[in-house]
Amino acid sequence: MSRDQSQTHLRWCSSEFYKLLRKTQGVPPHPDHVHLELSVVYNACVCATVQSQFTEAQLLLTQAIQRALQMTSDDPVAPDLPAFWRKVLRSVVNTAFNSCVLDLLCLQWAMWLATCQLKTIQEFKEELSSLVETRGAGVGDDKRSEARGKTSDAPLLVTDPRRLVELLQICTSIAQGAERLSEDQSSEALSGLQKASSLPAPRTLVAYVHLLSGSCLSHMNCPQMALQCYRKALETDSCCVCALYQSMLIYRQLGNTQAEIQALRLLHSMLMLPSATVPALAGTHLFSPSLLLCSQSLSSLLLVPSALSVLHNLALKCALHGRVSEGVEHYLDLLAALHSEDQHGVYAEAPRLPRLPELYLEAGAALLMARRSADCMALCNEVISTTLELLPERLVLEDPEERSEAETRDVTAEGEDKMAMLLWAGAAYLLQGHCHTHLKDWKQAVNHFTRCINLLVKVRCKKTGFQPQIPSADMVVKQGSDLCVLQRLKGLSLAGRGIAFTQTNHLREALRDLLLSLQAFPECVGAGLWCGEVLWRLGRRQEAVACWEKTWSFTTQSSAEGLPLYLREPQSGPLLDSKELRHRIQELGPT
Repeated sequence: MSRDQSQTHLRWCSSEFYKLLRKTQGVPPHPDHVHLELSVVYNACVCATVQSQFTEAQLLLTQAIQRALQMTSDDPVAPDLPAFWRKVLRSVVNTAFNSCVLDLLCLQWAMWLATCQLKTIQEFKEELSSLVETRGAGVGDDKRSEARGKTSDAPLLVTDPRRLVELLQICTSIAQGAERLSEDQSSEALSGLQKASSLPAPRTLVAYVHLLSGSCLSHMNCPQMALQCYRKALETDSCCVCALYQSMLIYRQLGNTQAEIQALRLLHSMLMLPSATVPALAGTHLFSPSLLLCSQSLSSLLLVPSALSVLHNLALKCALHGRVSEGVEHYLDLLAALHSEDQHGVYAEAPRLPRLPELYLEAGAALLMARRSADCMALCNEVISTTLELLPERLVLEDPEERSEAETRDVTAEGEDKMAMLLWAGAAYLLQGHCHTHLKDWKQAVNHFTRCINLLVKVRCKKTGFQPQIPSADMVVKQGSDLCVLQRLKGLSLAGRGIAFTQTNHLREALRDLLLSLQAFPECVGAGLWCGEVLWRLGRRQEAVACWEKTWSFTTQSSAEGLPLYLREPQSGPLLDSKELRHRIQELGPT
């Protein structure tokens, strides 16, 4: 049956069982009929529970048990459900219908699990353990088989309680493990999960046990042991994408970039398979593990990024770690996928993706690294053409400390949109300037770097009682990341123009731009080295030496961490050899 047909059939079955139950209402309970009546209740409860009708199922259970207790001359009243069940189990222990009540207890366990009442399950642990032993030993099955042998009217159950108990055992272990893990009780969670790994269960659920065990070991700072558990999860169920994703995170933590890239590639391939979002489960059990495993703790542990987010991550990693041609192809695949799908839906499903202009710029930067200047310029033209008409003539950012919270929200949202467009257009001009630098078209390089600078100087910061002014270092800290990006873009574009001026021997203009670049972005290595070069050519050699030595002291790696690809310093174009510069310093000798 299709999913819709199954749901329709289930509703029909549920309706028929309820009709049978209504026929028993008002009739005094009789020991000869109790097996039939409680079996009908069991079947009706199963149908209600698997349709997530927990309130109706709970009401049916409670009424059925109270009705059964009328035959034991006992009517226990208890303050809560676990206490009520304990009294019930004591009252029916020596009765003929004890087995039927235990079947109903299986359903109560399922409802507690489906509604994430893990504390109740823990409180009722001894009784549930006894239920597992009883059902595992097949107690009650002999009587049921005997009854079926005598008459064809013996009640049948829509799902076998023994199989249900097995499913509840493994699902409870998984849910409790996830909860303990979220509460930083990793060793306790691991202990419970290790016991659960030998339980009879579908492969998907055993894989979840290995997955959670790996997460526990990862939290306990045992990455290699965690990787072994993730490998077991994948060997148990090859579609366990969560295990592959967690392995990738471990490789990233260990700094094993090539293994991380390989894991990302496999993860993307798996996520593109139609079955990746629907785990295959053995058998045709009415109770779906997804019904029983719905806690927020587990859901967050099983969370995996979308295929497009993984593809973006893969493209970026390849571009940054020496696999530029692969990175370019992945970026182009990503852009093609975005254009072929509903973008609103894509960004709802993949919230980690940067906005489309940023993806164009990242792809452009990767193309630039691959020496595909014409393709890079084409992508940058797309960004410029979509933003240029929307750019403000002037953008004044007010100090957020001087506005109310409501004003800050409104002004900030509008200002951020304008600022974002201005930064995108500026970054596009910056990349085009680098493209012309690669082509050794110094005049066009200067033109494009100048266009970038002219956009960036439109931004002013304003304090009450003062005229708007160009952002300073303290303003950058207060206003946040956008101004940091602006300063970096300004520094890179000034450095690019200064280097281009150097190539045409306009040394005075070059020195001016390179010094301004270092003011805006003090850790710009290219600006520092070329500034020293210009000073050397102008005969100011001691200043040049000081400039080079200061530049070599920069910790460039930390400053570039987490930056978009297009905001990183280009590793191509006119470059200076540090060995040759140091040789010059040695020849110069001490002053």
